[in-house]
Formats: sequence, C-alpha cells, structure tokens
Amino acid sequence: MTRVGFYVVQASGAEQRLQVAARLADKAHARGHRIYINAVDKAQAQQLDELLWSFRPASFLPHALAGEPHSEQVAIGWGQDPGKHSDLLINLQLEIPAFFSRFARVAEVVTQDEGSLSALRDAWRFYKERGYQLEKHDL
Repeated sequence: MTRVGFYVVQASGAEQRLQVAARLADKAHARGHRIYINAVDKAQAQQLDELLWSFRPASFLPHALAGEPHSEQVAIGWGQDPGKHSDLLINLQLEIPAFFSRFARVAEVVTQDEGSLSALRDAWRFYKERGYQLEKHDL
C-alpha cells in the first residue's frame, strides 16, 4: 500500500514548495528512486526544470518534462499520466491526483500559507480515512 509523507516547511510561498521538491528529488534520486513530480501547471513545471539544473552545483539530477526524452529517472508533469513511473510521487498540486495510489510513496509538500495548510489538512484526512500509512516530517 502507498506510504504518504507530509513534508512541512516553516515558510510560505510557491518558491518554498519548489525548493522542498528539489531537495526531496535530489535525496530520492541519490537512493536510486525513480521520481514523478506533479507540478501545478506547465509554468511551474518549467520553473522546476530550471531549478533542478542549478540546484546543487556539485551534482547532476537527470530530469525532463514528462513525455520528453530523458524523463526516465525524474519526470516533471502537471497532471498528465505518469507513464511508467510508480516509485515516488512528489505532489505540488493542492489536490490529490487520481493516479497517486499507483506509487509506492507519495510526498506532499506543506507550506505555511493558508491555502496550502487547508488543502493539505483535507488531504491528510483523505489518506487517513482510507487507511494509508502517514508520516509527518518537519523540515
């Protein structure tokens, strides 16, 4: 069954969500995981794509927008089908994607703005009511 982790950062804003996603992706990739990052929209996906090129100058995180060449290890989408990805989903949308349960792990990024907090409280209840294993990580 899918394990769901809520990664709580004590700051607000879209930029913080991207930074956390980049950190999670970098760490997961180093451990050999294949990752699908579910961005809010194409603009955010492109912004994350740019961030991942320069996130850690001393490392390389092979990634691409979903459906493009070189998206086998880390794909960045915005709601489309994740293709062959089923290992780790990093969800940046405030809604739970319909395909979440195909993943072994889901990472929900929580920032301290009211919209994010409210939506992710609802997500916590959704997962809990359905019996998913939940974890909270304070960053």
